[in-house]
Amino acid sequence: MTRILVADDHPLFREALSAALEPHFEDAEIIEADSLESTLVVLNENHHIDLLLLDLNMPGGEYFNGLISVKDVYPDLPVAVISANESIEVVAQVMGLGAQGFIPKSAPTSQIAQAIVTIKNGDTWVPEEMKAELENVDEEMALLLKRFRELTPKQIQVLSYLRAGLMNKQIAHEMNVTEATIKAHISAILRKLEINTRTQAVLLMDKLQFN
Repeated sequence: MTRILVADDHPLFREALSAALEPHFEDAEIIEADSLESTLVVLNENHHIDLLLLDLNMPGGEYFNGLISVKDVYPDLPVAVISANESIEVVAQVMGLGAQGFIPKSAPTSQIAQAIVTIKNGDTWVPEEMKAELENVDEEMALLLKRFRELTPKQIQVLSYLRAGLMNKQIAHEMNVTEATIKAHISAILRKLEINTRTQAVLLMDKLQFN
């Protein structure tokens, strides 16, 4: 039996995707989750998930935090990001963070099924038309993606609050930690990204086309 976890916060999309995949995987058990928290709960309760189809922007998973968090806890779990954002920078980041595939939400279900089979067999998958573009991601972007990969899930969360314009005290309140902890996170972020100010951090996030 193939167990596929569909993690997306839009119930209509989850239902449509699940229904579309069933004819291609007759023995499949398709499980659904609607947030990063519920995704982690499902993965903790089901140790035989064969593939995770992960939306980038569901609650808790923004700014690649979902992918980073899942890979941190389950490094061997095959993950295919499925997203409406088809920017080559986003695809490069997804693959750089350890995803085995990137599937556009606009892809026909037959192509999604093909991607799932490919990834289940141990290979990576992106649309053919994106492969050449990925090879041409410039060196500056590649270096930035490498640095960003060193950030922890908590640091990604802090970055998301910085981009939203929150001050350290407000971020500390949102994350239920001390302001000193937030300052330590920001210092680590600036060091890992090799920049000097929080403004530069926000600009880098814009360059990576975070949504």
